[in-house]
Amino acid sequence: MKFQEIYGHKKLIAILKSAIARNRIAHAYLFYGIEGVGKKTVASVFARALNCSGEDPPCDACPSCLRAEHNNHPDIVSIQAQGQSIKIEAIKEIRSKMAFRPENKKRVFILKEADKTTVPAANALLKTLEEPSPDNVLILTTARPHALPTTILSRCQSLSFAPLHDDEVSRYLQEKQGIEKNEAEELAAASLGSIGRALEMKKEDFLTTLQQIFRRLAEDDPEDMTGRIAFAKMLGKQRDEIMHRLAIINSAYRDSLAFRETHEDSRLVFRGYRKEIHAIAERLSSRAILRNINMIDKAVDALSRNANPTLTLESMLVKLL
Repeated sequence: MKFQEIYGHKKLIAILKSAIARNRIAHAYLFYGIEGVGKKTVASVFARALNCSGEDPPCDACPSCLRAEHNNHPDIVSIQAQGQSIKIEAIKEIRSKMAFRPENKKRVFILKEADKTTVPAANALLKTLEEPSPDNVLILTTARPHALPTTILSRCQSLSFAPLHDDEVSRYLQEKQGIEKNEAEELAAASLGSIGRALEMKKEDFLTTLQQIFRRLAEDDPEDMTGRIAFAKMLGKQRDEIMHRLAIINSAYRDSLAFRETHEDSRLVFRGYRKEIHAIAERLSSRAILRNINMIDKAVDALSRNANPTLTLESMLVKLL
């Protein structure tokens, strides 16, 4: 896979390509951003490029690139959690391999979900970062950089992976997954900038749930507490699942606010749900919509701090206008 085949992240890719061209490679990188946005893909292609012997690396044709394509490259090592965490043994393995020269140009370690390192593993990782070797490159990927010690963050060159534009996600779904245009656009809007999330939603037939969410918002009655409690159950049980669906509701309210202020559908994220968005905009004032957005933001913040999901949702829905 080549850099130009990656969807989005053009500025970040330009930074990495420039570093290769100028031979100014950092000893450690931190790739951070939401789940499924492409951090691991870019890390993999960057690792190939660092070892490529062809022109415009990675070339996908030289011996190094071909070995990487078949997942048997001796100098590209991926490490991820075993169970719920990355243990110190994995970091010790990195250190032991660093003692030997790579077979090619660079030995690249891709530490996936680096925030899952245990305390002993994080301490060992810090020691590794404090003793950089020119022949080795560490790439840490994470959706939760705040969960890593600041001592580790400060020793990495950080690259922030922003959510992809809807059209980039939609184009990927159409070109790589063969998904029909309208469905791809709906999944892209609901993915909130994550190709990985869009693919997961496709697997679970999430569009049915999306339709239910918008119908419920359009028909919402603040006096119907039974209906709102049922709505809370619809939003899921797992924390990540709930936070994603709250983000969609937040976007729905923002669409309603945009329509109420401009009466232009072209500004909508969820253009496939114009009818429902219009209904929300007719039912609520701009001030009420802003208040609801604020309530959702507070719920998301509480969930990020491990508040009880059921109580948080029920408390939020009771306060919505």
